Amino acid sequence: MEHKISATDARIRFGELMRHVVERQEPVVVERSGEPHVVMISVDEYERLRAAQERQQDWRELVSQARAQVRADLGDHKVAAPEDMLREVRKERDEQLARLR
Repeated sequence: MEHKISATDARIRFGELMRHVVERQEPVVVERSGEPHVVMISVDEYERLRAAQERQQDWRELVSQARAQVRADLGDHKVAAPEDMLREVRKERDEQLARLR
């Protein structure tokens, strides 16, 4: 469950707040005038999030490279829309099933 605290209380109880975040591995939302402004998380959680962000960036780069390769391989050749491809595959399947009957 998300713990919320006012900025004033966070300033007064900062040490206690740090201990809470680390021991419970629970983020704390610090609010000002009832609006969330910052979130305190443990270093472990921060590092986990950063690693996930880096993995996501790695995947984005791989996808970008794959798209560029596909474009290069296709050249001027146009690829049918996915729904057209599905329609054609289903038509062929139906014809094959009809021949089996």
